[in-house]
Amino acid sequence: MVDMTGVFGGTFDPPHRAHYALAKAAYENLHLKKVLWVPTSIPPHKSIDAAAAIEHRLSMVEALIESTPEFEVSLVDIDRPPPHYAYITMELLRDDHPNPLIYLMGSDSLRDLPTWKLPMRFLDACDRIGVMERAAIDHDLGILESQLPGLQKKIIMFPAPFLDISASDIRRRIREGLPYQDSVDPRVGAYIEQHNLYK
Repeated sequence: MVDMTGVFGGTFDPPHRAHYALAKAAYENLHLKKVLWVPTSIPPHKSIDAAAAIEHRLSMVEALIESTPEFEVSLVDIDRPPPHYAYITMELLRDDHPNPLIYLMGSDSLRDLPTWKLPMRFLDACDRIGVMERAAIDHDLGILESQLPGLQKKIIMFPAPFLDISASDIRRRIREGLPYQDSVDPRVGAYIEQHNLYK
């Protein structure tokens, strides 16, 4: 498929270097037309609200990708009320984007896909699913296919650098007064400091 648009959803609380590396690897290795970053206002799969308000998380994503023209922010999960299930997000995006859509995820999300809300409807809304290449998940694809028929033919694996960075660890380090700046873009770090986030 050509001229695919990547869909990269997340809480981005805060957006960090691993997020950017994944999106960049997907763009380059899957030869995407562009990547839509989709900040989720209230993630339905998490038991607590995000640490930073959606306005701050949106601003940080915008700061992170402002110099990357192949990246674009989508407000599809901000301009509508929750819950923000992925299948609804993809159905709405399909209405607005003529290009085929490929949902980008890590191997952990792929493993958990059967537990998502209406996973078959999500699968139907995706033209493809781009998954970071991790050898450890190969033996699980048969099991996943038995749970979600048609999944395997939609998966495209792509290589991405592994960066041991998590948003929760960044938030913890900020709370504890530890250095965290190497994990985020300087523009994101400046925004965090300016608005005194995560303290």
